[in-house]
Amino acid sequence: MGNKMKTRKEQREEKKELKRESKRKQESVLSDLAQFMEDVHKTVDTEDEDIEQIEDFAGFVQEESTVAGRALADIIYTFTNDFEIGKLVKSGEIRKKVVGVEPEWKVPELYNMTHFDLKNFSMKLLTRSRNPKMNFIVLQLHGGGYVAKVKNSYYTMATYYCDAGKGIPVLTPDYRVAPEDPYPAALEDAVASYQWILDHGYKGEQIIVVGDSAGGGLAMALTMYLRDHDMPLPRGIVAMSPWTDVTASGESYSLNYELDPLFGNTKESMIYINDYAGEHDKKDPYISPIYGNFRKFPPMLIQVGSTEMLLSDSITAASMADIAGVEVRLSIYDDMFHVFQMAGPILPEAKRAWDEVEHFIQLLINE
Repeated sequence: MGNKMKTRKEQREEKKELKRESKRKQESVLSDLAQFMEDVHKTVDTEDEDIEQIEDFAGFVQEESTVAGRALADIIYTFTNDFEIGKLVKSGEIRKKVVGVEPEWKVPELYNMTHFDLKNFSMKLLTRSRNPKMNFIVLQLHGGGYVAKVKNSYYTMATYYCDAGKGIPVLTPDYRVAPEDPYPAALEDAVASYQWILDHGYKGEQIIVVGDSAGGGLAMALTMYLRDHDMPLPRGIVAMSPWTDVTASGESYSLNYELDPLFGNTKESMIYINDYAGEHDKKDPYISPIYGNFRKFPPMLIQVGSTEMLLSDSITAASMADIAGVEVRLSIYDDMFHVFQMAGPILPEAKRAWDEVEHFIQLLINE
């Protein structure tokens, strides 16, 4: 017993030292990033002269972690690394199978949910049952590594976005995923969802596109497609831990390899083994947006955890957006894991993140 406990103690100490070393490296990188964004901000004019409030909101922000947040991250780390089921979480197998066993999502009393069938996929529209605010709409693109369908947690997140917009509706498409439907299926369905909104009387400036993980990258890919095809651009973008580099080549993929609670310590996760690109080049900007450009993009809020392997995806996207003159706010939450915002109000960091989302959306819709 004593030797076993000692081994665990040694493992904890090794992990703490890894975190300290990672943070030392990150502090240097993030310091350079903050200075870079400040310098660029002084020299590049924004495309839109009517977003002064968002300009004040833009920049680089680092949020300190709480004891509760660090404890939850440690629990997740132990679960995904010490138990066999952790492999299924990292590979996405759990995500692929969960929809078939989930009960039908119970719509909370304050909301209504309407189902729509399109040619290749279905969508659900969440609206507030009392005092809805219909002059704006959110298009939510779910995560899941492009291999998992939508799950109930995203309808819960839709209520958060609805509340952040003081009652604006949220449309969540269940877009096609790999391996059955690789690229460009997800992008085609995102474009079709956006066009559906336009066909129902909304202008681009009334649409806010949001997404997490693969959905965050898809939100940016969608915006690139809209721009490249002379379609109306959305009012703004919210991206949580966006997967913007399917080649997994950023520095954080190695820097946080042993720290990431959800995807660390293995090359057999959906990050590395993924069928989405199919026969296409993973550096295609519509697959990995950081290999394109962010010219004419609307304001963006990007949130990410500091221990994520995907941290570089957010930093690079924010930097490129800044260079292109886009008003972008990059918020890095210390010690947080991939899409920690799903924890909702029970996690202090998640609550702060949703407060930030609400502030951003209010700036967008009240301009």
